Amino acid sequence: MSTTLDTDYIETIVIGGGQAGLAAGYHLKQRGRPFLILDGGARIGDSWRERWDSLRLFTPAFFSRLPGMPLPAPRLSFPTKDEMGDYLERYAEHFQLPVRSGICVHRVERTGDRYLVSAGELRLEASNVIVATGAHRIPKFPSFAAQLDPRILQLHSSEYRNPEQLLDGDTLLVGAGNSGAEIAFELADTRHCLLAGPSTGEIPAPHGTLRSLLGFRVFRFIAHRVIRVDTRIGRKLGPKLLQKGDPLIRRRKKDLGEKGVERLPRVVGVEGGLPLLEDGRVVDVANVVWCTGFRTDFSWIDLPVFEDDGQPRHYRGVVDSEPGLYFLGLVFQYSLSSDVLPGRSRDAGYTAKHIAERMTARAPAPRTELELGVEPAS
Repeated sequence: MSTTLDTDYIETIVIGGGQAGLAAGYHLKQRGRPFLILDGGARIGDSWRERWDSLRLFTPAFFSRLPGMPLPAPRLSFPTKDEMGDYLERYAEHFQLPVRSGICVHRVERTGDRYLVSAGELRLEASNVIVATGAHRIPKFPSFAAQLDPRILQLHSSEYRNPEQLLDGDTLLVGAGNSGAEIAFELADTRHCLLAGPSTGEIPAPHGTLRSLLGFRVFRFIAHRVIRVDTRIGRKLGPKLLQKGDPLIRRRKKDLGEKGVERLPRVVGVEGGLPLLEDGRVVDVANVVWCTGFRTDFSWIDLPVFEDDGQPRHYRGVVDSEPGLYFLGLVFQYSLSSDVLPGRSRDAGYTAKHIAERMTARAPAPRTELELGVEPAS
């Protein structure tokens, strides 16, 4: 879906056409504010379609919907990544959200009282910019990855699609969180798998059971309503919880053991071209899949709004030092649920409300009859 530009100015530019960006578009449209969404994918939803083939959502369809439109799936089912991608595409079409696909923004900067957004040869000015590119999008590798023997095939979890990509032989998955566990569980059908890294724990009840669904409701309430930046308990617990890895959700320790997945300690380096474990052992494998997560990179935003760690200074996504600049989908942006599907609509609604109020306040007051050169009626 795309739109044709008639001008090089748009009131609000939303960078990123994923869940957060589309939710922002929905709320802006509900408030009657003009905007344009720029998305780097060839199609809306490609950020989901391009993930591994067997991936399914961890959250039920009912809790994964965007505002105003349900997911076309049973409420308690777990949609596939392609179903999610198609849903996002239909969502944009249904609400006629103006999206330009295939546009990769490489710079945002100030120009007078506006922002200049650059994407290749495209130059657009805006009064407001919403950065909805996600909390983490750059694959993260350890510094020693380049020292591995060239005969070992290396993939990041973001590049993995299916077992056919890999060489025959043992496969080491580095990172024992949900991505590592999910991929190891799948690969164990065709090869010996080794899963390296400390345990992150697991949810109390098997995923998809009634107990787990009830537990999810409780967790969602706490993550959405209690652990927030504006509550005392949220300010205390939020940072501590973020330091811990997410517990295993769908693939439990028992499931991995029954599949024959071998658990190993952390990988700390390379010795003789092979992965070195923290207990001093080396492992000879044909493949390494780095399930080591992602990092944030906002270096393309040329504005003085970032802390030393690269994170933006904001409150609920609003950057007070740069009026008109907003972020969506950040980790703990407002609550513990801010960077996951069920939490993005509230943050998007808050941002749209802020923009509407800002633009209304900036609108010039109606000119009086004297200013127009007209004598007031007696």
